[in-house]
Amino acid sequence: MKRTRMDAVNPATEQLKKVLADTPKDQPVVMLNLMRFRDRAHYKEEEPERTGREAYKLYMEEAAACVESVGAEVIWSGRSVGSLIAPPDESWDQVLLVRYPSIDAFMAMIESREYKGVVKHRTAALQDSRLVANIEN
Repeated sequence: MKRTRMDAVNPATEQLKKVLADTPKDQPVVMLNLMRFRDRAHYKEEEPERTGREAYKLYMEEAAACVESVGAEVIWSGRSVGSLIAPPDESWDQVLLVRYPSIDAFMAMIESREYKGVVKHRTAALQDSRLVANIEN
């Protein structure tokens, strides 16, 4: 059976609900972000012309206060150089690991007014992405 791949940028409501239900509330969660940038950022409203990478850089700068406000921290960020095990058409430009004190802290951040004001840069920047919640065992 051939799998149809869809680009994904923002969390789907049903997936978010499932992860919230399945994630322990009393331990840190590390979010693995895999990102593929657009050549040109695609904003819904009027914004200066930017590349996808430039728009994501702006998102990171503006979202830093949101991340810190919930006690989270970026623990690793880097450029992807290639996949050893992946579908042949899957590639990523950037990888980011962010540790949150809990899944509730993550939710508090993405639901905050401040974060909702800056997420437009992330949405405009990305052609495709993955956001995977992880806990230590």
